[in-house]
Amino acid sequence: MISLFSYVTPAGPCEYLPGQTWRYEHEIVAALSAAEYQERLRQGWRRFGHLLFRPRCPSCTACRSLRVDVAGFRPNRSQRRNRKQNEGVVRLDIGRPSVTRAKLDLYDRYHAYQTGAKGWPGHPPKDADDYQDAFVDNPFPAEEWCYTLDGRLIGMGYVDVVPEGLSAIYFYYDPAERDRGLGNWNVLSVIDRAASRGVPYVYLGYHVAGSASLEYKANFAPNQTRGPDGVWRDRTD
Repeated sequence: MISLFSYVTPAGPCEYLPGQTWRYEHEIVAALSAAEYQERLRQGWRRFGHLLFRPRCPSCTACRSLRVDVAGFRPNRSQRRNRKQNEGVVRLDIGRPSVTRAKLDLYDRYHAYQTGAKGWPGHPPKDADDYQDAFVDNPFPAEEWCYTLDGRLIGMGYVDVVPEGLSAIYFYYDPAERDRGLGNWNVLSVIDRAASRGVPYVYLGYHVAGSASLEYKANFAPNQTRGPDGVWRDRTD
């Protein structure tokens, strides 16, 4: 691993839980192996591009890394409906990350919808250099998951392959196809691929009890969360 520098962000209002304050520890890396990142995942870190991060909140430990037990996973009723709706209809192609106009346009449509529907901060259109930095230029090879319907791009996912599993980095989709539950379909697809590769875990980032935008992750069960003491434990609630 080649680490460039690290820092802790100033404390600010939490976007997940009202009345809470959040703060993150960041580390910028020039190079990182999949095995090294696996160890970081175990320690509660995540990555986006060359940025590694984990919560360092002053008075709250609600953010818990969550991983799905692939061998034990059984889809619930809603997830079975989602599979029936999308399997054999939505095509998935996995390859190396790249920048295209279709991806940039889809990313902008998704974020414009989230800004209007969920109050996400607005941002200017994503340009090719920004997209390259965020999704294409990685410290070790990542996979790009392209979902199409009748030849039209409707979803994009990015996935890290580490020795003991798959880690979902980011996913965005066409708001016009939101009734398909593409976010859930992406997670189901990642779990399916992990099972076919014989790896034990799918890492889904942070789960925050009480946060509507993150609680869906707990529906992919059985799963484990990492406690403030650093121990991964089965969730039983």
